[in-house]
Amino acid sequence: MSTTLTLNPNLATLAKRGLQILAIGAIGLLAACGKKEAPPAAPVAASAPAPAPAKVYVVGTDAAYAPFESQNEKAEIVGFTVDMLTAVAKAGGFEIKFVNTPWEGIFNALAQGDRDMLASSITITDERKQTMDFSQPYFDAAQLIAVKETSKVAKFADLKKLKVGVQTGTTGDEAVTKLLGKTSTNIKRFESTPLALKELEAGGVDAVVADNGVVVHYVANNPGGKFKTVSDAEFTPEQYGFAVKKGNAELLAKIDAGIAKVKADGSYATIYAKYFGAAPAAAPAAPAPAASK
Repeated sequence: MSTTLTLNPNLATLAKRGLQILAIGAIGLLAACGKKEAPPAAPVAASAPAPAPAKVYVVGTDAAYAPFESQNEKAEIVGFTVDMLTAVAKAGGFEIKFVNTPWEGIFNALAQGDRDMLASSITITDERKQTMDFSQPYFDAAQLIAVKETSKVAKFADLKKLKVGVQTGTTGDEAVTKLLGKTSTNIKRFESTPLALKELEAGGVDAVVADNGVVVHYVANNPGGKFKTVSDAEFTPEQYGFAVKKGNAELLAKIDAGIAKVKADGSYATIYAKYFGAAPAAAPAAPAPAASK
């Protein structure tokens, strides 16, 4: 015998509604468990770029030319030119670094960009101005003759038949070459003026022609050499300048501005007196038309 179970209509309705409520709850739960998107992050302000390091200009100098530029016992480059350019750089607002550079290659180093400027007792000449630019002059110079105390040399012309030492490529070399001739075997060329003066002391040459400041300094500091100096009005007055690569107007303007300030505030006179015992008679004037270095 079979028995038929009849479901109360009210109960059926309640069951149907319960299932609907469960379905809606499940959908809500699933929605609640879904991944929520994070709100967009606020834009981060870009930090200002770090300032570029200050340009440090590399200065070529032949540090074998006391009292202008030489090396002390610590191998530091020192001298009048060094102190002068250091003061000029500070006044002009730029940084420098001195690098010892042999005279024979110093101009090529500037032309090739290995040096930004040269500070090496360089005489301003028309010939040099064709390949480099010069600052305002910072030192007045002249050629001077060094001989032994017993020498009878009294003027430049007296050197015509003598053996004369010079530093290669200097204006002293140029002056002696004009006097003795380009092919003269009596011209003895050296890498530095001190080497030429040592040769004079040893008797290898009869005289040395070089810048007055270097000759006077060497003679004063080497009394055993028994030297004397001879000046001659025939020598053309000369002036030293700082050299930069041709067309580098920006750097040249900084140097000239620094020179003007150093002269105006008395620093130039102080530095000059430190090395030469007294302030200069007058500030360096405009460069001579032609050319000791």
